[in-house]
Amino acid sequence: MKIAVTELPYVDSAELFDKVADQPWAIFLDSGNTEHLAEQGNHANFDVMAIKPQSTLIFDGKLTHFRHGTIEDSLYGEPLAILQSAIPTAENQDQVDEAYLPGALGFFSYDLARQYEEVPVLAEDPEQLPMMAIGVYFVILLIDHRKKICRLMQLGDSQEIQAIVEEWSGLVAWTAEFKQDLEESDEFSAGESRPKLPFQTGGLLSGLLKENMNRDVYRKNFKTIRDYTIAGDCYQVNLTKQFSAQVAGDAWLTYRYLRAQSPAPYGCFMNLPFAQILCNSPESFIQCRNRLVVTSPIKGTRPRAHHNKAVDKAAAQALKNSAKDRSENLMIVDLMRNDLSRCCELGSVKVPKLFQVHSFANVHHLISTVTGKLKKELHAIDLFRACFPGGSITGAPKIRAMEIIEELEPTRRGLYCGSIGYIGVDGSLETNIAIRTIVVKDGVARYSAGGGLVIDSEVEDEYQELLDKARMMTEALFKNKRPANN
Repeated sequence: MKIAVTELPYVDSAELFDKVADQPWAIFLDSGNTEHLAEQGNHANFDVMAIKPQSTLIFDGKLTHFRHGTIEDSLYGEPLAILQSAIPTAENQDQVDEAYLPGALGFFSYDLARQYEEVPVLAEDPEQLPMMAIGVYFVILLIDHRKKICRLMQLGDSQEIQAIVEEWSGLVAWTAEFKQDLEESDEFSAGESRPKLPFQTGGLLSGLLKENMNRDVYRKNFKTIRDYTIAGDCYQVNLTKQFSAQVAGDAWLTYRYLRAQSPAPYGCFMNLPFAQILCNSPESFIQCRNRLVVTSPIKGTRPRAHHNKAVDKAAAQALKNSAKDRSENLMIVDLMRNDLSRCCELGSVKVPKLFQVHSFANVHHLISTVTGKLKKELHAIDLFRACFPGGSITGAPKIRAMEIIEELEPTRRGLYCGSIGYIGVDGSLETNIAIRTIVVKDGVARYSAGGGLVIDSEVEDEYQELLDKARMMTEALFKNKRPANN
């Protein structure tokens, strides 16, 4: 099979995806049109959309449930190896000069790490989310914000593939025409094209938001981590808490609100048969293209102060100069250097950028960049396996930090702190760290926030940072009415 490229008119990503958001396995990898963050990675200039996968793989912790057309099977074996075998190759993939090619899109739960590391099973798992859910798409739509054009990338020309191409072509044409009609008329608004309601939450009515860890329990767990640190068990542990609320309504419209308020370079919306994923992540995990490997861990956060530019600038500068945040960031840089070295050529792992401040809609973050060159005999999935989960959301040393997380956090993380992303037919890989992420399943929305704790962390400062990170997700669900914290 060969890859073919079709150019289409440039349209607004959200308005286009609005037409397919209800389809099972519809996926939108969303850059938020954050071109000012382009140095973080390729995805900052592109949005990627896909519908109607040719295959799906769902790993439940024991079996990988594989579907291809009318064929369904449950497979034993290592899930990432099964995934790698399910991704096809193209005859001309080396000749197609595009940022993204057809391939696999989906998520990897934090708990997938249990397949590769010995971690105790202590926390409850009320969500029961699969550890991996991936679609293999022979057709993807690329929206190029820099060149202001859409491209359809198709693998093969079967009747099924052509039907998907025609569907996308028609939707792009309709969206472009509808936008022109709106611009010429005062009688309509873009929101009227999809008259559904954002989430109505139990919390909105009662003012309550469930938490799996109140402030007093957080303080207790904070002390336990400090004791472990003093004893030499660990240098850093990422402690998080989960929020939840019963919901009813349209997850996609809630995501549109979230992305409008807080554009992020590694956002995503997924409408899966068993859950909807609303991800507003600013953090890249692993990228690998032409064997060049990049990871960009985040450690260090300050809230924005949009009411006063001087105060906001001072907050960013304070973050940049913070010895505590720089130390915390450096620990994770060293961890990621070690992880990359397991799969990269000897001497190729470098740190070209250290302690850079990046400003997002609601927070400033301290971000470093680690690079390497993947060994010729390895696939990008081997690299992903070796580095998963990301050190920025576990701590150091990684395995001991994960053991402490399992001991102290009462609820499984599920997708939170796992990864969402793309693996192309050419072996390229781009994944995020699934933070700032809401999972809606069985009428309940869950999201989490936290931060890395080190020896000189202050409990009230860390707890406030946690709330700052969670604020936008809380406001998205509660329609700007923020419930009281427990």
